[in-house]
Amino acid sequence: MWPMLLASADSSRDNFVDLDVPIWAWVALAVILATMLAVDLYRHRDDHVPTTREALAETLVWIACGLTFSVAIAIGFGGAAFGEYISAYLIEKSLSVDNVFVWSMLFTSMAIPLKYQHRVLFWGIFGALVLRLVFILVGSALIVRFSWMLIVFGVFLIYTGIKIIRHREDEETETGTKLIEFIRRFMPMTDEFDGHKFFTIENAKRVGTPLLVALIVIELTDVVFAFDSVPAVLAVSDEPYIVFASNAFAIVGLRAMYFLLANARERFHYLSHALGAILIFVGAKMALSEWLHVNTYLSLGIIITMLIAAVLLSERKTRMMAAASD
Repeated sequence: MWPMLLASADSSRDNFVDLDVPIWAWVALAVILATMLAVDLYRHRDDHVPTTREALAETLVWIACGLTFSVAIAIGFGGAAFGEYISAYLIEKSLSVDNVFVWSMLFTSMAIPLKYQHRVLFWGIFGALVLRLVFILVGSALIVRFSWMLIVFGVFLIYTGIKIIRHREDEETETGTKLIEFIRRFMPMTDEFDGHKFFTIENAKRVGTPLLVALIVIELTDVVFAFDSVPAVLAVSDEPYIVFASNAFAIVGLRAMYFLLANARERFHYLSHALGAILIFVGAKMALSEWLHVNTYLSLGIIITMLIAAVLLSERKTRMMAAASD
């Protein structure tokens, strides 16, 4: 059994699927994502604050969309491609939870009204999709052209994983404050809101509103997240179609997840430890992939186990803290 799960590899990338993806498949993916974004924008056109029930329902719908697409991957490209897609989707979805908590801190520090946060996140995630596609194409090309980049990416992920485990609660707020100060140096801004507009007129001049500042900060922080998540996903698949599709379906539903989990960080005491451990695991897997291949489904099992353990231990600690306070 173990030789099937852990095998030496003369060429690490031979262990991943190599798909001949037709143009129509890319077009179909783009149409599906555009439709999902359009539906989401239409549902929230009135800038209302989503209820917990609404956010939960939308989160489940977006997850269902991502899992349904995995069935299309299995039918169109086979079981191996399905395994890589699910692994990549789960890694991206897990890392995205940390994005949610960072966004919550940034919005709080910038005093962005809750009813306008969805609009900022919508356009922020739209920009993130474009950014991820660029990162994925460049990352895949680098790995194909320079095999030693596997070690570079792997070591970077290990370093990032250790940093996440050791990170301080106030780091995101400090970073957000510095970014805001930097943006205001180069762009005329006002402290007044004008509905959900990103620009307004003040003293006969076109200036940015606080929502524009928030959007720019969200986009800049996503650059940082992309440096972590894209190499992590490339550790389980080097097929651009699979990597981008898994990234896209994972982050499209982040707005609903944000309104569901933004204020629940204190309940997930060990989530950052699990995310850090996942990055360390996939980083080591990537760095050693020239000599050792870990079966896709074994990797998936390890990642799921880490996440379940983090949730269970977090819930246990929450109950213990609640009992101690009574």
